[in-house]
Amino acid sequence: MTEPTRPVPGPPRPGPGPVPADPAAAAAAAGAAFADLDRRPVTEHVAVFEAEHARLQHELGTIDRL
Repeated sequence: MTEPTRPVPGPPRPGPGPVPADPAAAAAAAGAAFADLDRRPVTEHVAVFEAEHARLQHELGTIDRL
């Protein structure tokens, strides 16, 4: 029987990067995008979700700098 292989460690992770100026404000802005969604025409819903998706992609794209 062979012994299980151990994972090879990868390159070291970078140190902490810049912290968002105000994470609470960013969270509030994200929630505000959906606050009145129930009062908007359904035809506008896709644009709201696409804008939030783009915002999240941008934010997650900076996660390696943390």
